[in-house]
Order: sequence, then structure tokens, then C-alpha cells
Amino acid sequence: MSDVVNFESHRHDIKGVKITSDVLLVEEALEININGQPFTVTMRTPGDDDALIRGLLHSESVIHQEIEIQIEYKKDVENKATIANVILEVQSISKLEFSDRSMMSVSSCGICGKTDIDALDLDGDKITKTCQLSLHQLNNLFTTMEKKQRAFLMSGGAHAAAIFDNHGNLLTIKEDIGRHNAVDKVIGDLILSKTYNNAMVLLVSGRTSFEIVSKAAKANIPVLAAVSAPSSLAVSCADRMNLTLLGFCREGRATCYSHFERMVIL
Repeated sequence: MSDVVNFESHRHDIKGVKITSDVLLVEEALEININGQPFTVTMRTPGDDDALIRGLLHSESVIHQEIEIQIEYKKDVENKATIANVILEVQSISKLEFSDRSMMSVSSCGICGKTDIDALDLDGDKITKTCQLSLHQLNNLFTTMEKKQRAFLMSGGAHAAAIFDNHGNLLTIKEDIGRHNAVDKVIGDLILSKTYNNAMVLLVSGRTSFEIVSKAAKANIPVLAAVSAPSSLAVSCADRMNLTLLGFCREGRATCYSHFERMVIL
């Protein structure tokens, strides 16, 4: 299944109108059920669904990374959606509460599906990993990620997330129409490839919200760096979770908002 599609469009400029073909990123619904019970619906770019589901269930503390899962897929052609049923043994489930309506995750903000403020976990385990990173090294990591952003280069509409180890090696990179989906995909990919414990730096192509920080913290990733700005809650959460949060990482600059001790000044 392709993650991009061609659409006819009319391009307007001062010289007039030109009929052209644009490459657009695909957005389709993924309905996730657990043992046949509705869990969530997320609007995502098709591809890497196993990693997306695995990362999402880990980020939501439904299961731990060691647990093996089985996923059955079927296509809802009429609604252009994919239905995924995750089969779990009851004793494998860490936390799962089904409400009268499923949690709805949209491509812009997965946290919109939380039913109340009590669902926001601000007191999880603090990050225990240590590492140090220079601005020069950080710039190199972003250069590596940018070169791998195939869907963005084609469509201009994809967010990217990339994870690196302590030596600057790229462990995984994924793209999606949703920022939080891209993060779930890379975390899930590390779990599936058994390289989860090597994750040291998470890069994201957009801004950072509380949800992105909480996903990084849940995965015990000590450094999170973004191209754009963080929210106030993202900074507060990062400080509490012992996470180094950086924003505005572009044009040879970066702003550090929490746990400055991991940034080395050369």
C-alpha cells in the first residue's frame, strides 16, 4: 500500500492557472480493537501498522515491551479503513479500561481522546539513562533524518520521527501524517527489532507537546529534540521526567529547556 497518491490540482500564480498533478500524503483510519473490544481509532498514513500499534499500546501502558502480540487485520473497503484486532492474553494486559466510547486519536493530536485530565500520567518512572550530546552532534543527527524523509520530500506533508543510539547510529525512522503516530511507529519498530534499550535520542520534525514527551519518557529515551517549539506542559513534563528537551533545532541552533547537563558545550 502506497503512502502517497497523485491528485490533479489547479496551480494559481500571477501568470494564471496551470493544471498539474500533486503528490499528497495518504490519510486513512485505523481502528484498533483488543480481543474484539474497541480501543481506539487513529487517523494515520498506512504502512508500519504493526509498529504503530505496538508503540501505541506501549505508550498507553497497556502492555510492556516484552509481551508478544498477535494482530489480525481486515479491510473496510466502504469506509476506506483498516480494522486491526490485537489478541492478548488477559494476564499480559497491564492497564486497560474500556469506556462506552472508544478513544479517538486524530492525526494532529492523539491526546484528544483522553476522557479526562486524570488520564494524563505525569508521575511515571523517571528516565534513568545518561548520555551527553554536543550541538554539532545534534546537527548531524538532524541532517541524517532529513535525508531519509522520503514521504516529506515527495509530498511536503509528512511528519518524521527518528531514534539514534549513543554513538549517533540511526536505529529507525518513520513518517506519518500525525506527529504522535510517527513517534509510536519508531518506538514500536524498536520493540519489534529488539533494539529498544539502545534508544538514546529521539528527533521529531515538528513541535513537541506533552504527549510526545510522555511517549519518549515511557520509552526511557533521555533526549528529545524537535525542529519547532515545545508547549509549556511539554517542558514541565520533561523536567519532571528527567528528560532533556530541545526545540528550534535548525540552522545550527538549538534551545534546551530541561536537564541541560546532557548538553556538552564545545
